[in-house]
Amino acid sequence: MSLLEEEKKAEERQKAIFNESKKLSATYVNGVAVAILAVGGIAPLFAARPLAPFDWRVPAVAVLCLGVSAGLHWAARGFIKDMR
Repeated sequence: MSLLEEEKKAEERQKAIFNESKKLSATYVNGVAVAILAVGGIAPLFAARPLAPFDWRVPAVAVLCLGVSAGLHWAARGFIKDMR
């Protein structure tokens, strides 16, 4: 194997490692986004007691968590765009 072929193989390997690292980071951030959505955005709406007086904080926190989750999801998409 020539030196040029070895360098090309090493460059392809580094590129693959970089891309996999980006995918793992994006997957982690997206997983955090899903968890925030499930725990803070959806669960409190179902856990609220219907007979209790209306508390504006429950839907406010749900909307806030939905926004944070969406922001993290779009950040994860941004990680993927940087792949080689």
